[in-house]
Parts: sequence; structure tokens; C-alpha cells
Amino acid sequence: MSDHISATVADGVGHVTLNRPKALNALSYDMIVALAEVFDAWRDDSEVAVVVLDGAGDRGFCAGGDIRELHGFATSGRAAEAQTFFRTEYRLNATIARYPKPVVAIMDGITMGGGIGLAGHASVRVVTERSRLAMPETRIGFTPDVGGTWLLASAPGELGVHLALNSRTMDAADAIHAGFADALVPSESLPHLLQALAERADPGSPAEIVMLFDETPGPSPLAASRDWVDACYSAPTVSGIIERLRAFAATPAGEGGADAAASAREQAAAAADELETLSPTALAVTLGAVRRARTLPRLEDALEQEFRLVSWFLGQADLHEGIRAQVIDKDRTPAWRPGALAELPADLFESALSAPVDRGVFD
Repeated sequence: MSDHISATVADGVGHVTLNRPKALNALSYDMIVALAEVFDAWRDDSEVAVVVLDGAGDRGFCAGGDIRELHGFATSGRAAEAQTFFRTEYRLNATIARYPKPVVAIMDGITMGGGIGLAGHASVRVVTERSRLAMPETRIGFTPDVGGTWLLASAPGELGVHLALNSRTMDAADAIHAGFADALVPSESLPHLLQALAERADPGSPAEIVMLFDETPGPSPLAASRDWVDACYSAPTVSGIIERLRAFAATPAGEGGADAAASAREQAAAAADELETLSPTALAVTLGAVRRARTLPRLEDALEQEFRLVSWFLGQADLHEGIRAQVIDKDRTPAWRPGALAELPADLFESALSAPVDRGVFD
């Protein structure tokens, strides 16, 4: 058992907590292995009727995978170790999605990347007023994984493409609207929720118990963006998306100059500005990944697709440079190669997807 995982069983509840609060419970390989062992042990344990998954501290459930550990793998010729990390993590994501017992995941605070992989596939997904969810991989020259493309592909309209390309952060209302969460429970009510799950009085199912504490979220900013997001992010290429965003942002105020319309134009302009600072390679591959995920029949198929793509990214300069700029040196000035979308080959996504791997996730 990892020092950064705690697991207890009481009153029929298996309670597993990510316990690395100083690092926002970022996932190391040891933590992933420990979590897999816990879920395997509890699968047939008659003492466990429901599993609760949460994170220590009040700042975040899980900030994602340990990026420094990934950087070490990627820059020291240890791609095979990185692939082992991803295989183990993706199998855990699928295990949670198919688990024979209810899994209640509590995404209190920051929940990103690998945290989405743990909680986003649970049977009951809880957010709080402190929740901030995102798939921020394009910011480091990477692509959404851990089944993130499966969730993004199922979001309404083109919201999933927007969330993926721009690494947009969601609040509780956004997360529920986009299909990343099921219920909003105030953080002050979480101890009472845990107590109710342990007592499991009438009503008895975990989903019903969570609904006893559920509150209606306020308006979703993401939902309010739907019209312009759908219009712009339905373009066939990233360049086309940016062009549509620029055109929408330049719409004269007289053609709908209300405050909401002005705000939408500002948001579109900011989204275009941001896309032009991110890795062209990461953006193009991510767009292809989310769109292809819409055609896949199962989460496991999306995980296999993601595994092939992340295996390819391990050898790409932009991943190394993105982690350096954002996490290692923190100068926030990555030098992407190539630096422009126009310099990318037209078949980049297909090439990345067809890159050979020794074996897949579920082989």
C-alpha cells in the first residue's frame, strides 16, 4: 500500500482517500498501483457494499498525474516505464467504470486530468461549490487521456471540443451540464453525506442518498456559451475554428449588442488568442481524438485510442517542452515545434494514431 493512499472499511463502506494533499493529491505510479489493489480486493469483499473515493485536504480531489514523474520518463529514454504507468492507470479507469459495486466519487476542489480519470467514470459523481474540473493537457503539449476523450465526446454539441482544446476549467454547474458530474453537494454537507452512506437508511441506494444532499447549481457559464461554441468549434480544423472565433468576435455590436452578446464576443476572442499560444501538434491531435471518440462504442476503445496517442506523444518534443515551460522551469514560454498550424502535415492525427506500440491497454 502506498503511503499516499488510505483505505478503510466500516459499516459496509469501503473508503479510499488520496492522501497527498501538499501535491493536490497528484497521482504517482505507486498510488495508481495501490488504488488498483484496493479495488481488486474489495470487488468480492462481502464487507464492502459501496465504495467512496475522495481526496485529503480541502484544496483538491486530485490535480492529475504526477507531471514531474512523467517528464522523467519522457526525457530519460524510459518510454516503456511511462507506457506501463498509462496502461495501469487506464485499466484502473475502466475498473472503476465497470465496478460491480457503487462507487461514489467526491470531486471537492481541483480535479484535473488523472483525477477526472478516477472520478469521471464512477457510478455517482459528486461536485461541490469548490470544484474546479478540467482536462488541461493541451497546455503542456499533450492530449486528454484517462478516458477524458470519451467524456468530452459525449458533452453537448461542441462543448467537449472547446473544453479539450482550450483546457477550459469547469465549475460545478458546468461539470454537471457537460456530463462530468451528477450532483452538487455543498462541501459543508460532505461529512453528513458520508455518515448517511454508512447508515444507509431508507432510501438505500447511494445515488438516492446523494440526492438527499443535492442542491441545484446556479447557471452554467459553459451552457451559456453553447451557441457560439457550436458555431465556431464545428469547423473541420483547428485553423478553421480560430478563423470562426475571430469572425464571431469581430461581429459589429449593432448585430446583437446586448451585454450577453458582447461578453460572448470577448470570450470568443480570448479563446482564439489562447489557441494561438498552445502547441499546434497537441491541438490537431486532440481535435482528431475527441471527434473520433464520438464514433467508438466503448470507454475501453477510447482508452486504447488514447494509449496509442500518448505513446506517440512521449517521443514528441512538444510534450517535453510543455512540461519544462509549465512545471519544471515555469517560465511559461514554451517554444513549440512546429510553431504554426500551417506547418503541420494534414494527416498528423492519423499518423499519431497508427504509430506502433508493443501492446495495448487490455492485451
